[in-house]
Amino acid sequence: MTSNTFDDINLSIIGLGSEYPPYNHEYSVLERMCAQHYPENAALDKVKMINRYTGIDNRSAVVPADHPLVNMDRPAYISELSEIFLKDGVALAVSAARKALHEAQISPFEITHMVSTTCTNSANPGYDHYVMKGLGITQPVERVLLQGIGCSGGLAAIRTAANLALAHTFRGRPARILVTAVEICSLMIRSELNSIVETGETRIGVTLFSDCASSLVLSNGLGHQRAEPIYELLGWDHRIISNSDADLRFDAHPNGWKVVLSPRVPKLACEIVKPSFDILMSSLPNLPPNYREAADFDWALHPGGSTILTGVEKELNLTPEHMRASYDIYMNHGNSSSATIISVLSRLREQDMNECAPNGKVKDFVVGCAFGPGISVETCMLKRNLNHVRRILRRAGALTPPETESEGSRSEADELDLDTRSDENDSSPLQAEFRVSDRIENNIPSNGSPSRSPENHIPEELNEFDLD
Repeated sequence: MTSNTFDDINLSIIGLGSEYPPYNHEYSVLERMCAQHYPENAALDKVKMINRYTGIDNRSAVVPADHPLVNMDRPAYISELSEIFLKDGVALAVSAARKALHEAQISPFEITHMVSTTCTNSANPGYDHYVMKGLGITQPVERVLLQGIGCSGGLAAIRTAANLALAHTFRGRPARILVTAVEICSLMIRSELNSIVETGETRIGVTLFSDCASSLVLSNGLGHQRAEPIYELLGWDHRIISNSDADLRFDAHPNGWKVVLSPRVPKLACEIVKPSFDILMSSLPNLPPNYREAADFDWALHPGGSTILTGVEKELNLTPEHMRASYDIYMNHGNSSSATIISVLSRLREQDMNECAPNGKVKDFVVGCAFGPGISVETCMLKRNLNHVRRILRRAGALTPPETESEGSRSEADELDLDTRSDENDSSPLQAEFRVSDRIENNIPSNGSPSRSPENHIPEELNEFDLD
């Protein structure tokens, strides 16, 4: 491998798992919270209006909306938030890790490294220490805990794990690296609402963020490997947008963390995607000739907000179907910061996602992309393992694998069935989920009900403000 290009590095993801908590907060939860704890306020009214048009149906949360911690006469202190994180957040992370280990067909005792990330806890020892204990890992494991990288943390953790795996490859040693991301954002709702009332600022993080843990196992292919790869990791790239460190921050505060962002964030994020994609492509000169433009690939984009999703679509000439898993996760769970992108990658390989691929054909290659404070941009290139897809589909009772760009996999009769399914899916909830841009443009709020009067309009703030 040269300094500028990737050769065959033999790295693969052999297990994936995500875990969402049991509670779902609809958009109405925020409105009830405002009515219960705060007087009428113009800034709150503006945020509530934005909240109705995020395109998110549910934000996953570790506690119900009536939990005492978010219904006190004050916002919770950071120490109280940490206590919940180390209980419920660690439990989510352990569950997600067990799913990934199960799919990888390895035991916790075969893990050689752990790379973890979070931006919603700062305990020492870090939460990864308790995840390791929860999994029963007692052997020496090289641990790395990444902080300060926010929503880009999932891909940054994969990049870090990849470099650790290559170091073991150089030494001729097997590497089985457990990557874990967990975020508990929902508990900071009162802190954010307080800031809105006190400052009069339009702070929209409270309308987007949710809770999740996700995990994967990265292998360098050395030693005995029972599981087939799900994705091959072909390459990655990391960039910082110049002069943007003040545009997106997540600052420590006695009541948790405060999102700081400027109206420039969506524009900056969307503009950097194409250059980052081009740099990634230049490091992978041996891709097939029919994989050159952004629309030739499936995309696992971190769903930071609707403006990010629709903006990247326009910038790269993509369709919502290219980013179908990103839309699905965004609408059903919200933005769970660093944990989201691994959840998107896990969702993307599921059968119902295959049925919604552009023109009914799954792409062999997938581009991963996420943004974080800095503003940092993480990208990676993945290749699907069709043998793994076939095995999963056989277990599920499906007779044919998804059709890809590189090979036909259906008979004429199967194509007829596909056409029939496509007609049916055109009106299905799954297909409708991907049309977030349609929902916004037609003034349909997050509960799915269309606007009923001319006064119901999409606020300008929804276009001006968004998160990473």
